Amino acid sequence: MKIEQNTPTIEKNVEQGIEQREFEIPEDAYGQRLDQVVAKLLPEFSRSRLQQWIKQGKILLNGEECKSKTKVLGGEALRVTIEQEQQGEWLAEEIPLDIIYEDQSILVLNKPIGMVVHPAAGNHTGTLLNALLHHCPELINVPRAGIVHRLDKDTSGLLVIAKTLQAQTHLVKQLQNRAFEREYEAIVQGEMISGGTVEAAIGRHPVNRVKMAVMNNPGFSVSKGKEAITHYRIKERYRGYTCLQVKLETGRTHQIRVHMAHLTFPVVGDQVYAGRLRLPRDCNAEFKQFLNHFKRQALHARRLGLIHPDSGEEMSWEVEIPDDMQLLKRLLNEYTQLAE
Repeated sequence: MKIEQNTPTIEKNVEQGIEQREFEIPEDAYGQRLDQVVAKLLPEFSRSRLQQWIKQGKILLNGEECKSKTKVLGGEALRVTIEQEQQGEWLAEEIPLDIIYEDQSILVLNKPIGMVVHPAAGNHTGTLLNALLHHCPELINVPRAGIVHRLDKDTSGLLVIAKTLQAQTHLVKQLQNRAFEREYEAIVQGEMISGGTVEAAIGRHPVNRVKMAVMNNPGFSVSKGKEAITHYRIKERYRGYTCLQVKLETGRTHQIRVHMAHLTFPVVGDQVYAGRLRLPRDCNAEFKQFLNHFKRQALHARRLGLIHPDSGEEMSWEVEIPDDMQLLKRLLNEYTQLAE
């Protein structure tokens, strides 16, 4: 049966990071499991988090601890203690951030080239997460400091950060439901004739474990891949190269880079998937030198769109490509004009 939302009594202790909410279990919830009822009364939190709170005794029914499978009768008093918990021991670092938008629930920023998003082996400091904790210390209480999606180290562009548990849950659901609008600009090797869509599952490369791969290649197991869909259209044509507008329907690791390489149009500068550098014929010394030193994928997350977790408003942002990609496009234009 449908559970009608009721307005909870809310008590907050901001200094201790504790919030307590009290509900009355609706009469029409009779016979339902406690975890199911709580999930409907607190939709801003994930089901797994609520089940964890029940086990920890942070959700009480008539003042008593219960199990997730406890059946409710309706009319009981439900008390939920929401306690912000420190999620890690990461170091806050004063690193400049290019913030595009910020309010009490979300933060949108333009990630620079060369910045790792999350600490890992070999990258414990200097990451986006370290910078976020300095800018907004309360993010230590949100899993992964509010990071809900990532960009590769050498991919620039837009990222959204959730500043609260509720915002994180909402944004993760949007990602899972493919409601995010994620548009990239990429410069690839080769002259594409038309745009299209790539639907090819991606998984970990069976031999080179630092790489991802399309799983329908000979000798690979399709069952080990995850669905990956990339839409692309031609934005500009150059001699020997193409500038693309790319939209992600799914968000697999290295998805655009893997799919473009699969089409035999690898992203310019990709040190993992592009293979040996192919210098264009008859180009000048400046262009050759530039390509020899362009050691990152020419890929930029240009546009991001989402539904605000609080207001329900559709919002979007757009940032121009960084200087190195602008210079690459200028040199490609000059090279193409000389050949005409």
